[in-house]
Amino acid sequence: MILDGHIHMFGGPIDGDRLIKEMNEAGVDGGIIISLPPRHESSPGAKERLDKLFQICRGKDTLYPFFWIDPVEDSAPEQVSMALEYGVKGFKVICSHHYPGDERAMKVYQAIADAGKPILFHSGILWDGKFSSKYNRPAEFEALLEIRNLKFALAHVSWPWCDECIAVYGKFLNAYSLRRDVTCEMFIDITPGTPPIYREEVLTKLFTVGYSIEDNIIYGTDCNTARYNRDWVREWTGRDNAIYNKLGLGSNVLDKIYSKNLMRFLGLIDANVDKKTLKPGEN
Repeated sequence: MILDGHIHMFGGPIDGDRLIKEMNEAGVDGGIIISLPPRHESSPGAKERLDKLFQICRGKDTLYPFFWIDPVEDSAPEQVSMALEYGVKGFKVICSHHYPGDERAMKVYQAIADAGKPILFHSGILWDGKFSSKYNRPAEFEALLEIRNLKFALAHVSWPWCDECIAVYGKFLNAYSLRRDVTCEMFIDITPGTPPIYREEVLTKLFTVGYSIEDNIIYGTDCNTARYNRDWVREWTGRDNAIYNKLGLGSNVLDKIYSKNLMRFLGLIDANVDKKTLKPGEN
């Protein structure tokens, strides 16, 4: 089974049956569907965005609705409650005008964690034509160490700050051994991001750095619901598989990358995994 952890809604027809057909033709069985964005001149209000999200996901067991929220909006707490009533499986956040550790945002993250839902964050360069990438450096997400019981993922391996992303993951591992109160778990979403010329380097670093990481990698494409780019997905997945083969990753690890880790992120399978904690400088 292959599940895509990163699919956007950006206009176009809302047709879940057509989307599933296109995904299946790319060898993909389902995945996370991210609602239309907030704070955009063409975006409707929260309720309409939720209605559109569930219009495409309702009745599709392998499509998992994520609500895109701006956690520093005054109405963010009410939007979280509304999204939970609809039945979202998680939330999407892009820190386009605030740092991840903004006090207002932290309260929203805690409410999401208290509801047992994960957050998928954009991380890395933000191609929005604005002075915004500074908010998305992976080290800024260290603030989430203070959020109890949160599962969160940093998308795109934080391209171009991939080394920093891996180091932050290592810091979370180290924190588990230093602080008994740390219950926040970090995942890494390997959605491109990384241009093909950098792909082997990044995946090699992820899987050979020596961290307990194979249970925390999520596959994604960054495709959209209006057109699931089947040829590109097949090409990209084939490239990744060639790298995994070169690295000698077994079928059990590939199963985790392509489906089981996402299901654990969503809380659909057992959340308990063994992790080797780290001392500073260990690899």
